[in-house]
Amino acid sequence: MTADANKPVADVEKNDFIRAIIRDDLAQQKYSQMVTRFPPEPNGYLHLGHVKSICLNFGLAGEFGGLCNLRFDDTNPEAEEQEFVDNIKDDVKWLGFEWTGETRYASAYFDQLYAWAVKLIEQGDAYVDLQTLDEIRENRGNFGQVGKNSPYRDASVEENLQRFADMKAGKYGNGEAVLRAKIDMASPNMNMRDPILYRVMHKEHHQTGNDWPIYPMYDYAHPLSDAIEGITHSICTLEFEDHRPFYDWVVEKVGFDKPPHQYEFARLNVDHILTSKRKLKKLVEDNLVTGWDDPRMPTIAGMRRRGYTPEGLRDFCDRVGVSKSDGVVAFELLEFSIRQSLEESAGRGMAVLNPLKVTITNFDEAVADFETLKKATVNAHRDADGTLWLVQPKHPHLDLGSREIPFTPTIFIDHADYELTPPEGYKRLSPQNPEIRLRNSYILKVEEPVLDAEGNVVELKATIDPKTLGNNPEGRKVKGVIHWVSASLGMPAEVRLYEQLFTQQDPAKIDIDNLAAEINPNSLTIVEAVVEPSLAAAAAGERFQFEREGYFVTDSKDHTPVTDQSQGKPVFNRIVGLKDGFK
Repeated sequence: MTADANKPVADVEKNDFIRAIIRDDLAQQKYSQMVTRFPPEPNGYLHLGHVKSICLNFGLAGEFGGLCNLRFDDTNPEAEEQEFVDNIKDDVKWLGFEWTGETRYASAYFDQLYAWAVKLIEQGDAYVDLQTLDEIRENRGNFGQVGKNSPYRDASVEENLQRFADMKAGKYGNGEAVLRAKIDMASPNMNMRDPILYRVMHKEHHQTGNDWPIYPMYDYAHPLSDAIEGITHSICTLEFEDHRPFYDWVVEKVGFDKPPHQYEFARLNVDHILTSKRKLKKLVEDNLVTGWDDPRMPTIAGMRRRGYTPEGLRDFCDRVGVSKSDGVVAFELLEFSIRQSLEESAGRGMAVLNPLKVTITNFDEAVADFETLKKATVNAHRDADGTLWLVQPKHPHLDLGSREIPFTPTIFIDHADYELTPPEGYKRLSPQNPEIRLRNSYILKVEEPVLDAEGNVVELKATIDPKTLGNNPEGRKVKGVIHWVSASLGMPAEVRLYEQLFTQQDPAKIDIDNLAAEINPNSLTIVEAVVEPSLAAAAAGERFQFEREGYFVTDSKDHTPVTDQSQGKPVFNRIVGLKDGFK
């Protein structure tokens, strides 16, 4: 789908091949109601690729008056943990979706799956193979060589039933026996060369405990779980396209009046973004990131901590749309969607990331008559200590309340806002351009730069025009507005500036055995900044636009607010810059 970048995607009719199929199925009354599901394996944290699947499955259910289940395809206890189950539930809810009924688990169907496996044996469609796993792998062949039938393939039904019962009774050790489908060892589709249905695994399961010494394979359990739940449209990514013949084989051999059907769409590929669960896990295990929720990680946990919004992620997925062919989406489109969601939701504030001290030499006399000299609409007051407090809305368009900004004789501006030798096109402070407006305050004039022994600017001596608090006097043409923070009442804060985790544009080229060398050395830069008091007092997880700097969020783990009772520890993560690179 192609959408106008300036038009909310929610207002654009969604047309793609999956929606066309569903509309046709419902029009023909093939189903009374469409039912889909989101079926993650709980073996890790969800990432950006899963977001698209979540948005698609739950979104379709919402559009067509259908149902969407959350089912955990938990068939491998060696890799699965309750922690991942809990985290996935939280991620789905955070994205704004609710599943139908109770959470479902493939493990809840183990008894039925076992019974159907017995049925397949009785039909002559499955057999127990006692070859070693290496032998099975070797005899499977390859794309240029057909496979070899197992010596156990033609065992009697009775023999296979007994061996399978023995597997269930725990009489075989790990790797000593498997149940295989009897299909075609010469099939050009490798997935149809007698795939494994069950394997022996003496491992405690997070749901069933030690009830089972055997576990179904994903490719067997998944289609049958869909069938049990009455799934009408089993939607998955393109890498499962060559698995579809086995999906259909399983549901056909077991037999259902209304079998589920699998449809594949292109997975989400974003440049610089790694979505290989195996590689992400290694990043965590090798301590190359601080954890699954590191703000540089493309996990939902990481993006949440980074400050991405669920609205922005949903919008991004809508803009990407649904396709049958793989492609790569520009990272800038993701940033565009996040930035759009923040523009009309994030409060404003001022933070100086590279402070340069400015001493206002005429402060007291300039603000002495501020009440009579200021513009009538300016809301300000002066306290007993002489501090001038400027009251400003937290957002220019939304009613988010107000904030009080202290204006004092010493302030900080950003070092980048003063240049002794300005480059061409520079429009901020310099010896040639000594005047500029301070945001929400006065016009400032630099009278003298203070230099250190090496000739670096370390302080500015300046004055303010007492008639310019909210006013623009006639004849005064002052170009440019800069942000600032009180030097005496501003709060120190740790600000974390993020870039892409990897320099490699194509994630497929990232070498799992050399991940450390692939990491962008500038993926995290920490600066000691000064922020206005209202920002330092914010709760963890609040988002802001730092004027002229970008969008930031108070870190959900490390930030503690400054209060009257606590010094706190303000920590901010940059979500996204202000500049829109997407065209």
